[in-house]
This record gives sequence, structure tokens and C-alpha cells, in this order.
Amino acid sequence: MSLILAVNAGSSSLKISLFQRHADDPPRLLLTSSTSSISSPPAKFNFKVVDVPGSESTSVGYKESAEADIRDHESAFEHFVETLARYAEDLKQTTQVSDEVRPNLELSQIRNVCHRVVHGGNYVEPVAITEQTYNHIERLSDLAPLHNGAALRVIHAAMTVLPNSRSIAFFDTAFHKHLPAHVAAYAIDQNVARKRGLRKYGFHGLSYAFITRSVAQYLGEDPSNLNIIALHIGSGASACAIRGGKSIDTSMGLTPLSGLPGATRAGDIDPSLIFHYTSRASLDAENGGRILSHKEDAAGEVHISDAERILNTEMGWKALAGTTDFGEIVRKAFPRSISEKADDNEYALAFDLLLDRILHFVGAYYLVLRGHVHALVFAGGVGEHSVELRSKVGEAVSCLGFAAVDERKNEGVEKKKGVVVDIGTAGQCEKRVLVCRTDEQGEMARECSAIEDYW
Repeated sequence: MSLILAVNAGSSSLKISLFQRHADDPPRLLLTSSTSSISSPPAKFNFKVVDVPGSESTSVGYKESAEADIRDHESAFEHFVETLARYAEDLKQTTQVSDEVRPNLELSQIRNVCHRVVHGGNYVEPVAITEQTYNHIERLSDLAPLHNGAALRVIHAAMTVLPNSRSIAFFDTAFHKHLPAHVAAYAIDQNVARKRGLRKYGFHGLSYAFITRSVAQYLGEDPSNLNIIALHIGSGASACAIRGGKSIDTSMGLTPLSGLPGATRAGDIDPSLIFHYTSRASLDAENGGRILSHKEDAAGEVHISDAERILNTEMGWKALAGTTDFGEIVRKAFPRSISEKADDNEYALAFDLLLDRILHFVGAYYLVLRGHVHALVFAGGVGEHSVELRSKVGEAVSCLGFAAVDERKNEGVEKKKGVVVDIGTAGQCEKRVLVCRTDEQGEMARECSAIEDYW
């Protein structure tokens, strides 16, 4: 038996899925785990068995706990491996299921550990981790500071705790390798751009790969004929125009900072804003706002690391509404009673701003695709769960010929089974509005299983 461990490290979270490989079939999901609040302990640890015969007789089939011993991504990974080892031993000792049916979950059976790495630079295919590839990813950490560093720490832990397993990096940037030259380029000196790798890379590629394949299957289309506008909206948010199954434009660029605002990211802003934002200039009493002074004693020095920290961790919904919880933003932007109404409109502002930016990209990508669009697809934590955001976007794009959102279907998405759910009104409309339950770990496991060199 061969097992695949798929690992997805966020800035303060760690999601892990364990799969059983089948040569002629998709990998079978056995169990999942998630660790959240790593940077603000105690971390919350979850371990859930999905499809393991005999698991009902064990005592560790489901676990949810606060773990003070989890201090960072390395210890979070180690805690998962320890929990898996205990579960495997418990399963072996207590289950009455035969060895032919019961999967062997011993750590020695894990052949490959797949790691989601946000920025791959010029790597456009998965790569096995060696000293050279590790150093390459490390050099790119400044371009994806919220994720690449966490991924590297988990890679290091995996190679230490599971020394007989191969660690493989799967890159979010790889899906966008077909971006046309004029889309990928910035209007800067191209000699400098080429030397320093300054171009649009795009992100959320594993999610978009999963979305493309799943939506094509749902619609009965060959992926090479599929045209969609996909929205991965979560703490990090982006949009992607996909033509013939390939990315031809996407909202994130050199780094994940550009494009749509996120929980703590600013999204697209005027490049000079950061200098005004950090200026020590005094208030302009007449205009009631700050002005930027070019006097040395007022301007101050903004180091690139300070600018990136501010734009990556202190902006977005957090800056607008004081929370990174989009569910809270929706509740307070659309209060059900007068008593719930907020004193000001900061929550409505955060909601409306995200909606506005989404519509800008949807409209642009509709033109890029020349109106030949099979579906608008929502995915990601917010895209899959925010009824209100889907409703407002759907209301706006109906003028482009997309099916009107059926509010009953929209509100019932959580209860519907399946990877893809249609929330449009029934009829003959060719342009669908869909929700896709994206699965980056599942996409890595599928790709890993298909690469014969790894087996």
C-alpha cells in the first residue's frame, strides 16, 4: 500500500489530508486534520477520520482539542504525525476488519508528502525537495511572506519526522504558466524585469486547477474547451480568467498582494499610498487630513520589509472593520434588527469594497473571454459560505447574461452534496453560476498519484 500526505500551510494554520493511492483510480481520502490559531496559542487541533474501515472501533476516530504544546508549524506537523501513529496502532489492535480491507496507516507507508508552496518562481511543475530546490523556495519567501516561510518550516519538519518519505513541492504559481506575455509583463524596463523576475505570477493555482477539472466534469465539457471566470474568495482572495482550461489572466501579480483585498491584505492600491500612509507629516487643518511632506524630517524612511508587513498584515477587512472574520462583517453589514445595527458603516464599507473590486475583475475577464463564458464560479472559504456575497455578485452580473441566482438554491448550498453546486435559476441560460468546494490537498494528491516517477 502507498499513502500520500497532502499538507497545506497557511500563515497561522495547517491543513493535512491523508490519501490512499490507487493506480487506476483517484486517490481515496482517508482522514483529515486541521490546526488553527498557531500564532495565538493555544492552537486548535482537529483530527477526523473520513473513510477507514474499522475506524468505528477505535477511540481516536475524531479529536478536537486545544493544544498548548503546539507553538509553531513544525510542532503542529509533529503533533499530527504523533496522533496518526497512535490512531494507526489503535486501529490495528482493536478493529475486527481483515487486513485485506483495513488500510495500513503505519508511517512507513507514507511514500510521498505533498506540500503546497505559494510562490514557485520559475518552477512550473512539482519538484522533489533537495537542497537546491529548498534554497530556491527559500529565496522566494520575500515574495510570499505569509505562506512560503510556513511551508518551508513544515517541509523541514516532514523531512525530519518522516525521513523515508519523499517531500514534493506543488506550486500555486504553476497553473498560470500560460499567461500571455502582455498579461504577465509590467510597464517597466524589461531588461530589469527579466534579470529580477519581475512579472505577474498569479496564485491560488492548485485551487484553480481543481475548479477547472471539477467544473468541466460537472458541465460535461472537455477541460480544453472550458471557459470560466473563477473567484477564490477567502482570507486571501483572487480572480482568474480561464480559457480552454488555461489561465489567461488573474488578479494577483508578482506577489499575492495585488488584486482583491483580503482579510489582512490591501489588494490593489496606488503604489505611492504607502509613503503617504506612513508619513509623519502633521494634519492639514484646513482639509482635515494628512498631507505628504517631502521634507526629510516629516517623510521618514519606509523600509521594504516595513511596507510589505503593513500591506500584508495590517490592511484589508482587518483595517476597514477591525475583524478578519467575514461572517461577522456580513452580520453587521446586514443587521436583522435595529439592535444589531452598527454605530457606523465600517462593516458595510468592507463588504461593499470587496464586492466592487470583484465586479471590476469579473467585468474585465468577461471582455477578455469575449463573452464566451460557461460559468462564474465561487470557491474558497468566503465564496463557498457567504450567501450574501454570492447574491450581490449574481445580481450584478445578470446583465451579462448569467443565470439569475436562485435564492433558495443559494441559501441551501451547505445542505447540497457534491463538489459543484448550481445556484442559478432553472432554464436554458448558457452562462451558469456555480459554487465549487475546492480542495487544494486533493488536487496535490491527484497530481502526485499521476506522476509515475514518484512511484
